[in-house]
Amino acid sequence: MSRGGGSTDLRPAARSSAARLVDVEANPALASWLVAQRARIERLMGDAMGPTAPRASGPEAETLRRFRSFTNIALHSGEIRPPALDGLQLNERRMGALLDAWLAAAVMQAGPDGAEIRPRLAPLVDQFRAVLRQSASGRSASGRPRAARRSVVAAIDRIADAFLAVDTVSDVISDANPAAGALIGTPRDALLGLEIGAFLTEAERPVWRARLDGMAEGGDHTRFETALRTVAGDSLGVDVSLTAYPSRGRTLALALCRPTAAPVERQSASVAAPAADEDARATSFVRLSDGKPIARRGPGLTRGNGRRTPRDEPTHRTPPGR
Repeated sequence: MSRGGGSTDLRPAARSSAARLVDVEANPALASWLVAQRARIERLMGDAMGPTAPRASGPEAETLRRFRSFTNIALHSGEIRPPALDGLQLNERRMGALLDAWLAAAVMQAGPDGAEIRPRLAPLVDQFRAVLRQSASGRSASGRPRAARRSVVAAIDRIADAFLAVDTVSDVISDANPAAGALIGTPRDALLGLEIGAFLTEAERPVWRARLDGMAEGGDHTRFETALRTVAGDSLGVDVSLTAYPSRGRTLALALCRPTAAPVERQSASVAAPAADEDARATSFVRLSDGKPIARRGPGLTRGNGRRTPRDEPTHRTPPGR
């Protein structure tokens, strides 16, 4: 079930196996515009991704910083230089989704000129993604896929119900299918590496925590009704079938989620075991005026996403040097 879901230590690939990089047309004016609009692009990206947005600090934020440097150098000189990826531990598939979100935000910030800058930025996104994919340690970690594994992966992707593989100890989503991304309202790769609590209502977190604890302690299968929180902030009732799956020294909880007619409502989080209450408070949500949830981390807590705060609506500005 790993299918790219685990963390990969990305180090520079050997010259013989490095991704082939192609120089681009220099455009210093566009490079300067991207630097000037960085904050607004990140705000648009955060607003669009909601709880799936990258944390303010960490390997994903550092990788985006290195991508911006890679793009700035390429647009100033027209020369593509291999980006430095040493020391980074991240999920390649999720990083690809973040790069796509950055590109969409930059195009949106450009307003009417977005259609013109997309073809200038898309090749840079693709080449940076290729370096991530072709990293030597990334290939050695994933290994050569077996035919049986490929057939299982393809079958999961064709399932109409949302599928999530959740680590029973860390609560991290290690795998998902396209239906899960569609249900929550985001590309499925953007879900990888995030905690399931980011997509649960406050009352449902202790319920999931209790079920995951049961899987970790030898439970085999359980079924329950719960509610998921979509990226748009809606509460969606789902019927969940949860099955334990031992994998590489850990236990994954394989969840099949089928939408129900109405969202589940619980009076309080006390329905779960008392030991789960502390975990349930680890991630809290605040609401913006438009009803979208933003996850934030409480003081001294280890669960949940990074802190995010409401922002003003961005102002479109035209990139110079068209």
